[in-house]
Amino acid sequence: MSAVPTVSVLLTTYNREKYVAAAIESVLSQTFGDFELLIADDHSTDTTVPIARAYEKSDTRVRVIVNEANLGQFRNRNRAAGLARGVFLKYHDSDDFMYPHCLMTMVTLLAAEPRASFALSNGWCWPGGPCPMLLTPRMCYQREFLGFGLFMCGPSGALFRTESFAALGGFPERGVGSDYLFWLSVCARVNVLLVPADLFWYRIHSQQELHTERAAQEYALLLGEAWRAIHSSQCPLLPEEREQAKRNIAFSLLKHTYRDGRSGRWGVATRRLRAAALSWRDWLRYLRPPRRTALAGTPLDENGDYLVSAWTQPSVKVGG
Repeated sequence: MSAVPTVSVLLTTYNREKYVAAAIESVLSQTFGDFELLIADDHSTDTTVPIARAYEKSDTRVRVIVNEANLGQFRNRNRAAGLARGVFLKYHDSDDFMYPHCLMTMVTLLAAEPRASFALSNGWCWPGGPCPMLLTPRMCYQREFLGFGLFMCGPSGALFRTESFAALGGFPERGVGSDYLFWLSVCARVNVLLVPADLFWYRIHSQQELHTERAAQEYALLLGEAWRAIHSSQCPLLPEEREQAKRNIAFSLLKHTYRDGRSGRWGVATRRLRAAALSWRDWLRYLRPPRRTALAGTPLDENGDYLVSAWTQPSVKVGG
């Protein structure tokens, strides 16, 4: 590792003794080696810290920081970012698994595209074209509100320029949906580079915070935030695109509320509707069947064809 590592991998953890060793090993097995692994423990009460300390003793790239008190998920993420020394920073959850080519792929592509503030990967392929795809703010919002989504990505899907992340102010600290609120805000202002999917494995298990009742109450606020973002003067969509986005949000709001009601979660359903605060005029105007397309937010050339980036172009001519 160089004096200033290319990447700071930020592994934030709390009571993950069952999974943290595999998460650490997956980082140490990367084909791209110029990184530091900063393990930011949020005052665990199990054996997570001793496990992490053992790796710190055996590999000089590993640093372990233990919070004196539990900060919560996103305060811990922001604290870890403030301690990063790398040119780039990459979040990695303590129950996930990073495939060996993850850092090499993401760093190579983001370093080659200075117009992008950060890169995003996903657990499944991005619809609409080949990666990498450079998205303007308008394309980001098209993909989220007129296509099949973008803001569902967790922090572990992102590689940031460290200076850019600091300039963007870090994550809001508003519960489990803070990553969604971050994308909603920053993607209206900066370019984003979509890179190939399936660079890491997102583990699903019963101990995740997202399964709690408190998380359900916090997630219920997000469609209301999206509704307000579409009405904001900062929204990068064209007027006709905004109108369709409002229809899509209104339909999603009703669909989720209906599902909450059917499952007996009336408190969550009520919170969702109150947070969105649509008037009866809004419901009459915008409650329509949704219309989304896989091409929304896809970069196309002047002929309407997919853009194929230079890294995928053949280096030799084929044929005569």
